[in-house]
Amino acid sequence: MKTKGNTILITGGATGIGFALADALLEAGNEVIICGRRQGKLDGAKRRLSKVNAIRCDISDAKERSALFDWTTRNFPNLNILVNNAGIQRPIDFRKGTKSLLAREDEIETNLRAPVYLSALFIPHLMKQKEAAIVNISSGLAFIPLAAVPVYCATKAAIHSFSLSLRHQLRETSIKVFEIIPPIVDTELHKGARERRGQQDRGLKPEEIALATLRALEADDYELAVGRAESLRMGARSDPERLFQMMND
Repeated sequence: MKTKGNTILITGGATGIGFALADALLEAGNEVIICGRRQGKLDGAKRRLSKVNAIRCDISDAKERSALFDWTTRNFPNLNILVNNAGIQRPIDFRKGTKSLLAREDEIETNLRAPVYLSALFIPHLMKQKEAAIVNISSGLAFIPLAAVPVYCATKAAIHSFSLSLRHQLRETSIKVFEIIPPIVDTELHKGARERRGQQDRGLKPEEIALATLRALEADDYELAVGRAESLRMGARSDPERLFQMMND
């Protein structure tokens, strides 16, 4: 797939992997739109990337998703790539019942429902483009879960499954479906969990994931596991119980 001359929407594009993707894709010669729920973060991204287009949107809200689709396709009719990147990760202890589950943002809405519904909204538009793509950002934890963040892992496993099915359904269309599978990345998403676990390894830089994504697009590598995530993907097939115990002991 071409990596320049595209018009690309990136959810969660103001920070972390999304921001690094926006930077790399702009540098490669694309029109880039980012969305996020925090206006301050979007303003900061816009100051750093003067050519990026930004719109505030909480993708966990159905009405805001629809408004995002309407605004984006009206203002950028050549949009041909959707990057489902936005995500949240929370430690949840089910021994406490619903207390920690309901305490803050809903991971299922942001990590799973939003990309599923955004894909459904945009696919009819993307099918009209000569060349198009949906890029889903999942996780190595989709294959071997970390029990401390059970809902996050479950949503990413679902995104992996969704990507497989979507790729099959769209195989006769102009839309290619990519899944990028990062390991731990040095972003806001993992920072709190790392500190609670006393983990010293901060993971890969977001820029490394962005460059790997561009290589995957260029090579039509539809399922790319980056760094240590490849060990989790392969280990899930060969020795999942041992890997699970190693990660969670």
